[in-house]
Amino acid sequence: MHTPTRTEHDLLGDKDVPADVYYGVHTARALENFPISGVPISRNPDLVVALAAVKQAAAQANQQLGQLDDEIAEAIIAACAEIRGGALHDQFVVDQIQGGAGTSTNMNANEVIANRALEILGHQRGEYRYLHPLEHVNLGQSTNDVYPTAVKVALGMAARSLERALRGLAEHCTAKSIEFADMLKLGRTQLQDAVPMTLGQEFGAYAITIGEDADRLEEALALIAEINLGGTAIGTGLNTHPQYAALVCERLRALTGLPLSTAGNLVEATSDVGAFVQLSGVTKRAAVKLSKICNDLRLLSSGPRAGLGEINLPAVQAGSSIMPGKVNPVIPEVVNQVAFEVIGNDLTVTMAAEAGQLQLNAFEPIIARALLSSLNHLTAAVDVLGARCIQGITANVEHMRDTVLRSASIATALNPVLGYEAATALVTEAIATGASIPELVRRSALLDEETLARILSPENLCRPNDPKAAEAL
Repeated sequence: MHTPTRTEHDLLGDKDVPADVYYGVHTARALENFPISGVPISRNPDLVVALAAVKQAAAQANQQLGQLDDEIAEAIIAACAEIRGGALHDQFVVDQIQGGAGTSTNMNANEVIANRALEILGHQRGEYRYLHPLEHVNLGQSTNDVYPTAVKVALGMAARSLERALRGLAEHCTAKSIEFADMLKLGRTQLQDAVPMTLGQEFGAYAITIGEDADRLEEALALIAEINLGGTAIGTGLNTHPQYAALVCERLRALTGLPLSTAGNLVEATSDVGAFVQLSGVTKRAAVKLSKICNDLRLLSSGPRAGLGEINLPAVQAGSSIMPGKVNPVIPEVVNQVAFEVIGNDLTVTMAAEAGQLQLNAFEPIIARALLSSLNHLTAAVDVLGARCIQGITANVEHMRDTVLRSASIATALNPVLGYEAATALVTEAIATGASIPELVRRSALLDEETLARILSPENLCRPNDPKAAEAL
């Protein structure tokens, strides 16, 4: 069955394009040239919205400066507003991985916006003599300032979502630290028994470390907010009005709500992708630390009979197709895997940033794909970890306390009273005989019962320098 087409023209000549699509000849060629990942840019809605915001801000600035006819400008602005609202995202079809430093993405946006604007004006798609993708939608712009600016806007939105998710997860951990505040357990170093602590202290530490990562992400966002829009091809601002760069940034800031600012040196800003490297590194840091926390959760919940068994993770699905009743730590496991992806994406960003040459980095598309994937996937993982794991964790209180009392490591608390050598002898005997440290102290009459109880009290073991705990003693 024949599909109706329209004929469009570019520097390579004429090409038929499906009549019912909003994209044009440049996008059609990109579809042929880059069948790489099969993942179109529409899969990142933040990027599509960011592209439309950049084009809308440019049209507003050019209209105000008298560079763009009011009727044409209003049609472009209206088309961009529709796309920002969610319309026509399916028309952003070029592969996320592409050559040309993002030119195909910019062309895709220009064509979709132009053809929708033509419809608004009462014309047919492809009737570019009335409103042109390059002459009007791309006026005063280059891929080299549009694309990195749109990527930064998209990353700004995605990174803020991750920051909010991290702060929410930290709150979940804080709530658990309060709930578990007085639950005595054994601390461990190198997977060996260490000194006692409370389960609340363990979760309180998680809350702090997650909150620190949210703070570092907020710092990285300040660099992402500096844009090169108005620099055009290499940062010199060729083909723009003298007031355009400042005005378009002001318009884009108003549209996005992001604290955007124009870089002090647009030539430098066009060639430098250091802000992407910084954001990727901070995202990797958060992923690494979250993965470590998930390792802890899997260890602490291991068992239920033959592992540590100190906590219980919520049972969210059956764990085996053969072993009845088995439940696996699937939520921490999925977070681990997202962390591995983020770590790999960080290497991709690093290599792509290093490969830049002279006045432009041609590899920003893979940087954008890697970073947006990292931010979006990690945000989803953090939300799932909080809602489907942390919130529902329960503790095996008696088991934890028994482990402490049976552990030889509590002899450490006797060092100030008995000395290191005597405490070591107690530990050696405890391990050899299976007797507990308190039992051996009583048997040897090394301390009276009151002193022993004071030294081995939870307050002294877990909060020895807390004034309130000291009062309790």
